[in-house]
Amino acid sequence: MANLRAMLSRSAGILSAGASLWLLTGQAPAMEAVRLELVLAVDCSSSVNDDEFALQMLGIAEAFEDPSVLAALEQNGRQGIAVGLLQWSSAGAQTEAIAWTRIDGLADSLAFADKVRATGRLVPGGATALGKAIDTSVRWTQTNQYQGERVAIDISGDGRANEGGSPAVARAMANRNGVTINGLAILNEEPDLAGYYMAGVVGGPGAFLLTADDFDDFATAMRRKLYFEIIGQTIAEAPRRFPEQEPQVTQFRSAQ
Repeated sequence: MANLRAMLSRSAGILSAGASLWLLTGQAPAMEAVRLELVLAVDCSSSVNDDEFALQMLGIAEAFEDPSVLAALEQNGRQGIAVGLLQWSSAGAQTEAIAWTRIDGLADSLAFADKVRATGRLVPGGATALGKAIDTSVRWTQTNQYQGERVAIDISGDGRANEGGSPAVARAMANRNGVTINGLAILNEEPDLAGYYMAGVVGGPGAFLLTADDFDDFATAMRRKLYFEIIGQTIAEAPRRFPEQEPQVTQFRSAQ
């Protein structure tokens, strides 16, 4: 019983099938081992208009169709990864937009890309509660049916927190629970956002940050980010710039 991770659907406020089975039979649902549990946390605050939201979702979908990402998935073998997509804005607005999905090959990855394309905006706007988005993402990793060798939150956004608790405190709690937070900072609203993300958002073993100059650059940055997350590769400490047609990328090894 001590190892039971209760299966709750917070968005609907009802017990999941796994938890219901435990209540009926007294048996905990079996955990599925995966290489990586990954939350894709997408900014839906008021600074993100509908076109920019669509570019984020398109970028995620295209990343799961990219040959380099598909090759990284193949390296994980049949164990695969588990991915869920969270849309977030203010402290009271976090929605599980795509349920946890196991991906262990080409067919699964392409099917997940289709799900992302078909998922509309469920959070119409609001403040930027980065700390709450991190807390919600961590809880979501603790209540699913997967047991990852690594656990990461991939949080994207175009602004600083302006509501809710401190992202740095949420990060510390996440790291304490073995969860790494990687960031994708979109710089069109705040050119110095990368420094803010590095100081108070991103952290944990192997953590890194990528930046995109604007939402049009999001797809390229997301592809690179997803690739690094899947392979679990330790990346360069020093900031660098990819070729001129690519978005600016900042990479670092977290000290946390």
